[in-house]
Amino acid sequence: MSHDKKKEAEPELMQKLVALCKRRGFVFPSSEIYGGLRSAYDYGPLGVELKRNVMNEWWRTMVHAREDVVGLDTSIIMHPRVWEASGHVAGFNDPLVDCRACKTRFRADHAPRADTERGYACPSCGSGDLSDERQFNLMFRTNLGPVQSDENTVFLRPETAQGMFVNFLSVQQTYRLKVPFGIAQMGKSFRNEVTVEHFIYRSVEFEQMEMEFFVEPGTDDHWLDYWKDERLRWYLSLGATSSKLRLRPHLGDELAHYAKACYDVEYEYPWGWGELEGIANRTDYDLRKHQEASGKRLAYFDPNKPNPETGKPGVHFLPYVIEPAAGATRTTLMFLLDAYTEEPPSEMRAEGRTLLKLHPRLAPIKCAVLPLVKKDPWLTHKAREVVEELFASGINAFYDEKDAIGRRYARQDEAGTPYCLTIDAQTKDDDTVTIRERDSMAQERIKVTEALDVVRKRVWS
Repeated sequence: MSHDKKKEAEPELMQKLVALCKRRGFVFPSSEIYGGLRSAYDYGPLGVELKRNVMNEWWRTMVHAREDVVGLDTSIIMHPRVWEASGHVAGFNDPLVDCRACKTRFRADHAPRADTERGYACPSCGSGDLSDERQFNLMFRTNLGPVQSDENTVFLRPETAQGMFVNFLSVQQTYRLKVPFGIAQMGKSFRNEVTVEHFIYRSVEFEQMEMEFFVEPGTDDHWLDYWKDERLRWYLSLGATSSKLRLRPHLGDELAHYAKACYDVEYEYPWGWGELEGIANRTDYDLRKHQEASGKRLAYFDPNKPNPETGKPGVHFLPYVIEPAAGATRTTLMFLLDAYTEEPPSEMRAEGRTLLKLHPRLAPIKCAVLPLVKKDPWLTHKAREVVEELFASGINAFYDEKDAIGRRYARQDEAGTPYCLTIDAQTKDDDTVTIRERDSMAQERIKVTEALDVVRKRVWS
């Protein structure tokens, strides 16, 4: 399906959000001056801040706020035997089908059910005239070194998880960690998807936020319940609409071969329910596979647990793993969609308005500082002083003196900025400024000397 047809097929809300993202500098089509690349996107000044804030909040919650989780940053290119041991080389495939009628290429397992010989039809035109299914490996291959050969073939990682498994023992021993503990990682992953769709929801290059939580076998069911509840709570704590979130268990054939159980945190996107994050019980599958393939012992040693063979303290065992694995790009899209709001005309704003009701901690810009009159040097100088004070305190601020104050407010509403400080003539008389709250448009006067503390408390409370 062409890019234009894809765009036309998107729900109206998605079309509006994509337009806003380009207009305000959240997300641009990659290589747009050359016609774009449908499977890749660039994050503009607001988008990179929003995505970074999402990832920082995840890291703060998962690592900085806990004693039992540490961080890691592993290489994107790993030894190819890592992917052989994990099963990605042999089994990381999608069933690829071509429609002979409209030439659309799609995944058979994502096609709509239909009364055809195959039991499914083309998702674009509904035809049952289809090619044979072919298995398509999703990993990107490249070569390490100047010579292209099978011996030099490596892969761009399709997930961050394996880096944590192969470093399990190094991290555990150097940091003297005791089970249960977790290793967290954020970073780029790459999948040569058959179908890329829904803006940044599914693309070939994306960022993940994953954590492997190593537990004693027999306690894994408890920890799976713990982490699925914790992860759902995280989205709600950042303002996601509760009625649009759900936990869905994997059933039957949907359950991955390595998993004992799995739950998805799903969001009700404009096109329907879709995965935000998976929380899986991976058992000891990955550690066992890497131990067998590498010949290196990856077992955890518990000096206090009695050995069932000798009865003496001290036993080696392979931990089970609970994995909360979220997509940073999907989560960013979810928060954008959830925050997108259109308000009809009202007494406060006759023409209505569009705004992003982002949680203040996620908002790219925390506070905009606006001199009411551009031509008044005193007002612009004072506004600059306030902006510099905000910057010096680590608060991402924005200075804007162009256009009428109403238009400036409208721009900040679309950017998701929670607070605006307006410097006006009264500031000269009593050293106060107007602080405007985005969602309610309520305004109040506060002292200039208190502005920094007020903004900081309201953003981080």
